[in-house]
Amino acid sequence: NHSTAGRNRLGVITRAGDEMLRSVLVAGATALIQHMRRGSKRIWPWLQALIARKAPKLAAVALANKLARIAWKLMVSGEHYSPIDAIRPEPVQP
Repeated sequence: NHSTAGRNRLGVITRAGDEMLRSVLVAGATALIQHMRRGSKRIWPWLQALIARKAPKLAAVALANKLARIAWKLMVSGEHYSPIDAIRPEPVQP
């Protein structure tokens, strides 16, 4: 946990833990970013803003980190993922 200017910032994916899991998360995040960049009909505003200001590989690691945190929360709490409760992507306006 890093803080700057009164804002808390989460750290990066560390090299501690399972290397295979880390690589699968990054590969999945990279695939999603490529899908979005090739004209996906749905966009995630958070991810689109991140891609606009960071390199795609860096954005993939950030997305993988976010996915890992979501997965961890679901495993620890025993909850099931519900896409209805998640923030839905916005459809692209033609």
